[in-house]
Parts: sequence; structure tokens; C-alpha cells
Amino acid sequence: MQTPLVPENERLRLDALRRLAVLDTPAEERFDRITRMARNMFDVPIALVSLVDENRQWFKSCCGLPVFETPRDISFCGHAILGETLFVVEDASQDTRFADNPLVTGEPHIRFYAGHPLEVGNGLKLGTLCIIDRKPRILGQREKALLSDLASMVESELQAIQMATIDELTGITNRRGFMLLGEKSLQYAFRVKLPLSLLFLDLNHFKAINDKFGHDIGDDALRQMAELLCNVFRDADIFARLGGDEFVVLLPGSGREHCQRIQERLNQALENFNTNSGKPYQLSCSIGIVEYDATTAPDINMLLCLADDEMYCCKQAIKKG
Repeated sequence: MQTPLVPENERLRLDALRRLAVLDTPAEERFDRITRMARNMFDVPIALVSLVDENRQWFKSCCGLPVFETPRDISFCGHAILGETLFVVEDASQDTRFADNPLVTGEPHIRFYAGHPLEVGNGLKLGTLCIIDRKPRILGQREKALLSDLASMVESELQAIQMATIDELTGITNRRGFMLLGEKSLQYAFRVKLPLSLLFLDLNHFKAINDKFGHDIGDDALRQMAELLCNVFRDADIFARLGGDEFVVLLPGSGREHCQRIQERLNQALENFNTNSGKPYQLSCSIGIVEYDATTAPDINMLLCLADDEMYCCKQAIKKG
């Protein structure tokens, strides 16, 4: 069996996938409608909208299978996202890459597979629209075009979600996306009693930057701050622009001691930026840090309020200083 290779842009791909905040969400008619159409059009028992996560493929829409995810290392879709066009396996039992794959030798006994990669921009393939049959078959040119058209419909739906959860100016998660992702992380921390911390960041003197240099330069300052967050924090961390000059970072698995070290890294990154950027402005921020008590019910709004209060105290201390 051939394990799928990892795409060169895997870090960016996973980041884009998680910012969509669709993993492990309930079924939606807009996706289920497309998989029903695919199953009927091609007369196959199985049609899926599959999203390829780090170690699994998870099915946003699952028509004809009793499970909602399988391991990535045995997935056909893990191979399909490596290409630009339709990936077809006419008879998996005769294909050396898949003949001993447990999805071929056991349930659902895949013989035929056709998966079209789903792209949401910048060449990032998040998953596939795929059809599966338990008997070998050949896909004609007209059928390939039809499957491509259906995949475009799925891409449009994913892009609509992306537009709703990504901040247009900075390209990082917006408030809506953060609330969706943050709530999931908080519930998981509560369930397994893991530490979790929240950083609330507010740019200092942002109004002065706008007033002195204009809003285009102010927008650039926000973009630069977002890029610094991307460089400083881990892939597992959730960072977002809440609006205006406010940013927030959720750190799963991190207590206050770790957050203090992270704050030092951020301060160093800001210092390096101010020394080397050549920009007409300086970046600095006030930070509020709160640690979630995993014995209390998860409430992302309450955690934000507490971190906001901490940030405000920090800002007032800076003004007095």
C-alpha cells in the first residue's frame, strides 16, 4: 500500500482548513445536496465531500457510508489533493498503490474511485468531492466534466464559508471564525481537563498612526501585526482580529507560565520589527492574559471579557507610566 505524500504547502493548507471552522460540524443541506446529485448522476453507492485533516479524512457530507472519518494514511483523497485535476482509480484491486489497502480488502470494498480536489485559493487543496463504487469502472470525458462541475459547486460553498470567517484586511480569522473555533477548543479543554489560555491584544497608539499617516498606513500596521502573530504562534494556536485594532490568541494546552514566555517572544518580534521594518510607525500592544479554569463550564464570551479587562488594566498602566 502506498501512503499519500504530504503536500509541500501542508502547513498553509492545514491552517486554511482549520480557519474554515467546519471540521466536526453537523451535516449541511448545501453539501448533502451535491453528494446526492453525484451519487445519482454516476449511479454509485458512495459520494463524499472529504476534508483532509492532519491525520484523518473527515466527511463534511457522507452519502452511502456509515462512518464520518477514516485515517489519512489509507485514504484515496490524500492522494487526490496532491494533483490539480481529477484523480481516478479504475480498479483498486489491480492497482499496486491500493490493492492491499484496508478500504479495498475490507469495507467498503473500494474498486473504483474518482476524486476532484477542492481548492479555496492560493493552490490550497483542502479535500475532494469523490465518488466510489464497489466494482471497477471507467469514467468517460463527459462524466469527468460533470464531476468537475459538481466539485466547483462544493468549492463555491467552501469559499462562501471562508469569506464569512476570514478577516478581509489581514487574511487571518475574524471574530465569527474565532468564536466558532474558540468554543470548540474550550469545550475540549473542559472535557479532558487540559489547560488553555487566552491573550487579548490591543495595538497602542493606533489612532495616532491613522491620524498622522492616513488610513492606508493604518491598514498596513494591522496587516503587519497579523503577520507577526502568524510567525510567533504555533499552528495549534487560534489567533484572530476581533475588529478595529484588537487581536486575540487562544492557546490550547498552555498555562500562564507558557503564556509569559510567548509574550516575551512577541515583544522581541515587535522590537525586531520596529528596528528593521523601515516603516514610518512603531508597533506595540497592550496584552491581557487569562487562564481558563477547566473545572468551570466553558464560556468563550466570559473568557474574552476577562482578558479584555486585563488588557485594559495593562493599557492604563502604560498611560500612567
